Parts: sequence; C-alpha cells; structure tokens
Amino acid sequence: MTSPYRIHVDNVSLRYFTQQGETQALQNINLSVKPGEFISLIGQSGCGKSTLLSILAGILPPSSGSVFVDGETIVGPNPRVGYMLQQDYLFEWRTILENTLLGAQIQNKDMAAAEKRAIQLLQKCGMGDYLHHYPRQLSGGMRQRVALARTLVTNPDVVLLDEPFSALDSQTRLSIADEVVDVLRDEGKSVILVTHDIGEAIAMTDRVIVLSRRPGRIKSVHHMEFPSTGGKRPTPFEARGCPEFNDYFNVLWDEIDAHVEG
Repeated sequence: MTSPYRIHVDNVSLRYFTQQGETQALQNINLSVKPGEFISLIGQSGCGKSTLLSILAGILPPSSGSVFVDGETIVGPNPRVGYMLQQDYLFEWRTILENTLLGAQIQNKDMAAAEKRAIQLLQKCGMGDYLHHYPRQLSGGMRQRVALARTLVTNPDVVLLDEPFSALDSQTRLSIADEVVDVLRDEGKSVILVTHDIGEAIAMTDRVIVLSRRPGRIKSVHHMEFPSTGGKRPTPFEARGCPEFNDYFNVLWDEIDAHVEG
C-alpha cells in the first residue's frame, strides 16, 4: 500500500551512554510530512532538533522506532534525503559549478545530466553568473545559495535544513529566505527546517513543531495560516507584515519558554 506521506517517523527514541550514565535525547517522536509540505522544528538548545535530523538523514540510527520515506525504511544515508548543514562546506579549490556537482559525483550520477541540472539550479538560485567563480569570491548568502543547489542537484525527495542561515546577518537572512522557499516549493520538495529563529519558522513553513526540553518530545504543532491574505500563502518577507505573525510569535514564544534560561 502506498503511503500518503513522503516521510513518516514512527515512535522514534534515542538514548546514548557516557561515563556519567544514560541520557535520553529523544522520546516517542511521531511525525508525518506530506509531499511538498514544508515544516519546521523549534525548541530550546539541547532539545534534540538536530539529533532528529541526523536520524531522518540516516546518519544516526534511533534506539527504537523507525523512519520511512514513501513507505521505505531508512536504515542509512539515502539518496532520497538531502541534508543541508549550518556551514556551507564548499571546497575552496573547486569552482561553484564543480562544488554543486559534488553529490552527483559521489552518487555516480550521469554527469552530463547532472551538470545541466546544476546549471539550471544555480540560475534559479540567482548564481548563474558565478558558475566559474570560487567560494572565496562569494558572500555568505551566495555561498548558502550554492550549498542549496548542491543539495538539490541529486533530486532528493526530502530536504533537511539544519539552521542553514544561522551564520548570516539578519538582513541577508531575510532576503535569502524568500529565494530559498521559492526554489524548494518550485521543486516540490518535502522540507524539514531546524531553526532557533521563531520568526523564520513562522514565515517560511506550513507547520511549526515545538519540541520539549530533553528528552525531546513533540510538545505542540501549529499550522501557519494567514487569512488576511485571502488564502494565498505569503512570501516569508510578506508574512512578517501580516497581522497573524505577531500572534503566532507570542504563542510560540510561550510554548518554548524562551524567557526561561536552560
């Protein structure tokens, strides 16, 4: 039977052991994401957001539970899942185009087809004039656009974003958010974004999922709807000016106990 969900997390828990004893990092996570849906995970530092992404990417096996993509169990790194990290990790000795093709080379893809797609993606990301430049010649925002194109070039069904804008200044973050959402929605990807920025989560994603303090559990789920726009999904920049934005922000601020340290 075909799953109606692109990605499904079934009762996932993770515990690890140190000299100090056992730590329960995640507990009983159940989560489903539809094809083309864009969700975000927020919560206090240490609640397990990035750990959950590592499990979804197949990098870290859960202690119990399972992760499925279109009904297929994820048991290790999978080409159907793309992972964009906080740092761009571009190789300084490779051109922008060569960096974008790295994943395709590792996966032994048809390189002629991959190069055609890489050029199209770089153009879509506003980097079409920089194919033969080197990373040192780019700004931080431009480097992240290249990292996004590199993530998408192998055409994964699911894209995981682990605080990809955290190293950028606030103005660059605002400007790049619109472009990133445009590209990901146009590509039809199912996306999971981890962020510490409540406003970013509200403006960019369809659902915001709040994780509790460790052990991380799903504390609440919020659907981001903007009736003031007449049912049309606003761009991230437009969303910040909608009357619903402040209401969502206040609710989520209270949900993650942002005023309490720890």
